[in-house]
Amino acid sequence: MMMRRFGSVLLSTFFCAGLVASGPAVGQAQGSLDLMPLPAHVAQGEGQFLIDGSLAVAVEGYPDPRVVEGRRRFLERLGSETGIPFVEDRSASKASFVIHTAGPSEAVQQLGEDESYHLAISATQVELSATNSLGILHGLQTFLQLVRITPQGFGVPVVTIDDQPRFPWRGLMIDVGRHFQPLAVIERNLDGMEAVKLNVFHWHLSDDQGFRVESRQFPLLQEKASGGRYYTQEQIHEVIDYARARGIRVVPEFDMPCHTTAWFAAYPQFASAPGPFKIETKWGVFDPALDPTREATFEFLDKLIGEMTALFPDAYFHIGGDECDGKEWDANPRIKAFMREHGMKDDAALQSYFTGCVQKLVVGHHKIPEGWDEVLQPDTPKNVVIQSWRGPKGLATAARQGNQVVLSNGYYIDLNKPASEHYLVDPLGGDGANLTAEQKARVLGGEATMWSEFVTPDNIDSRIWPRTAAIAERFWSAQDVRDVDSMYRRMAIVSLKLENYRLQHNSSTRMMLERMSGKADVKELEVLASAVQPPQGYARESLHEYNSGSPLNRMVDAVPPESETAWRFGQLASLIAAGKASPEQWKQAHDLLVVWRDNDAKLQPELGESDLTAELSGVSESLSQVASIGLQALDDLRNHRVPGADAREKNMQVLKAAAKPKAILVDKVASPVELLVNASAKQ
Repeated sequence: MMMRRFGSVLLSTFFCAGLVASGPAVGQAQGSLDLMPLPAHVAQGEGQFLIDGSLAVAVEGYPDPRVVEGRRRFLERLGSETGIPFVEDRSASKASFVIHTAGPSEAVQQLGEDESYHLAISATQVELSATNSLGILHGLQTFLQLVRITPQGFGVPVVTIDDQPRFPWRGLMIDVGRHFQPLAVIERNLDGMEAVKLNVFHWHLSDDQGFRVESRQFPLLQEKASGGRYYTQEQIHEVIDYARARGIRVVPEFDMPCHTTAWFAAYPQFASAPGPFKIETKWGVFDPALDPTREATFEFLDKLIGEMTALFPDAYFHIGGDECDGKEWDANPRIKAFMREHGMKDDAALQSYFTGCVQKLVVGHHKIPEGWDEVLQPDTPKNVVIQSWRGPKGLATAARQGNQVVLSNGYYIDLNKPASEHYLVDPLGGDGANLTAEQKARVLGGEATMWSEFVTPDNIDSRIWPRTAAIAERFWSAQDVRDVDSMYRRMAIVSLKLENYRLQHNSSTRMMLERMSGKADVKELEVLASAVQPPQGYARESLHEYNSGSPLNRMVDAVPPESETAWRFGQLASLIAAGKASPEQWKQAHDLLVVWRDNDAKLQPELGESDLTAELSGVSESLSQVASIGLQALDDLRNHRVPGADAREKNMQVLKAAAKPKAILVDKVASPVELLVNASAKQ
C-alpha cells in the first residue's frame, strides 16, 4: 500500500482495521483488485508475475505504430513506478510479455471502434491481445494499475481479464475560454485520461472571456479576441496527435450564438447590438449574441467552421448553443421584424432557426454536429448529438426523439461535489432507465465537465483528479458496480498511481501552501487543509466577487474539492455512532481529533505573517473547537455518559456556526462531530 501524509496524519491507516469493505465481486473476484474502472470479466489465480530489469515486451501481429509508441510509454510509466530501468529493444525472442494486435484501427478514430482486450497473466508470462491498438492501449493501463509491491519485489497478480466498455463515449471536457490552460496542462490530463480509459477530450475553445484558436481566415480572433492567449494551429495538431497516440478523440467546441462576447471584440459587425464590445472579465450569462438575421453572419460562420473542421479531424463538431437570454434580439427592431415575418413566436424559435442553419453548415463540411440540450427542438435533425447538462429528463427526451445523446448533468466536477455523488449518477439511470432498448442504444455515454472560472494551471489537476476516475468507471464498468466504499478505497490507490503521469493533483496543495506562507515547512497548514473544502455548487460566487484577473492563490484554491481525511473521519464517526466501530477505529478517530484540536495553538502565531494566511485564523480556531467537542463526545460515548442539555445545546450552536463558510472554506469535520454529539445524547 502506498502512503501519503497530511501533517502528522498517516492516511494509509484508514485502509486498515476494516474501515472500508472490499468492493463487490463483479464477474469473478474483482473486489480484491485495485482497478479503476473495474473490468467486465475477471478470473483470479494464485501467485504473481514478478517484475525485474529483465522484462522484455514483444509486439506481434499487425505492426501498428500506436502500439509501438504505447509500449514505449508503458515501459516509461512502469520504470517511474518501480524505479527499474527497462530496455525497450531487449530481445523479443525472450520476451515474457507479448502483445498481439489483430489488425489496424481507423485512420481517424471513430465512435464505436472495438476497444476490447484480453489480458492473461501467469506466474511466468503475460499475454495481451486485442482487435486493434485501442484495446492494447487499455490493456497496458490495466497492467500498470495491477503493479504492487510484494515481499519478493514488484509484481502483478495472476489473473485473466476480458474487458470492454459499456459506453463508447467517455469524455472529459476542459474549458480554456475562461482561464486559458497551457499545452503542458492539456497533455498531462490527456495522460490521466488514458490511465482510466476515457476516450473523448472535449475542448471548449471559445467563450465570452476568450477565443483560443489561431484562425488564418479571421486573424483578428487571436489578435483582439484572445487576450494574447491562444493555441496556434501547429499546437492544435500537436494535441490531436498526442491524444490519438493515447486512444483519445478530440472534439472541439465553439459556442454560439451566445457566449460570443470575445468574438465581437474582433468582429462586431456580426453582433445583434452595436456594442462597443470587449473581452468579458466576469463570469455568468451575458447578453451579446450573433445576429441570426444577416446573411453575412452565416457567410462568416461558414468560413470559420470550414477552417476549424479542417483543423480537427474528428467526425464530431460541437456548436454549443447554451444559455442564450435573447435580450439583444428583443432590443433590436430589425430582428423582431424578421421574427414576425418568419412566424417565430419567441427567442427559442429564433435560436432554433439559427441552430438549424449552423447544423447545415457543419454537415456541409462533412461533420456531425453536437450541441448542448438547448439546441434540441421538435424539428432538430436526427444526426445532431445532444449533450445534456440540464438533467436526465432532457437526455430521455432526446433519445425518444431519435437523437444520440451524451450526459453531463451530474458530472460537473467544477462544482466541488463528492466523488460519491458523481459515481451514483448513471447515463441510463433516472429517466434514462425508462427508455426502450432502441432508445437506450442512442445514449452514447457521458462527459465530466471542467469549467474553468476558478482554476489555474496550478490547481486544475486537483479539480479533475481523482474524482474523474470514479466517473470514468461509471462510463466503462457494469451499471451494477455501485459500491461507494469500494470506489473510495480503489480511487485513493489510483490517485497515487496517477502521480506517475505527471499529474499534480496531490502535489499542488503543498506547493500552493508553501507559496502562501513563504515557508518550506507547512505541516500545520496541511493539517488545517485536511479538514476543509471549497464550497459546493455555485456558492463561491456569492461569497466573494471574482473576475478573470482575480488571483486564485488562497487556501480555498489550494485544497482539493473533497477532503480525503475528512471523508474517512466521517466514515469513522458513522461507525462509532452506530456502535459498529472496532477499538482501532475508535483510536483513529480520537487521534485525528487530537491533531485537529492541538493544531490551532501551533498555527496561529504564523498566520499573521502573510495576507494570504491571515484570513485563516478564524477557520483554525473553529476547527480546534469542533475537535474538542468531538473528543468530549467520544469520551461520553465510551463511558456511556449522557451530556447535559445545556452543554449539548451550546456545542450544537458551535457546530452549526462552524459549518458555515469562513474564508470561503467549509469545515468538513463539523458534521461528523455533530453525529457523535447526537449519538452521545441518545445513549
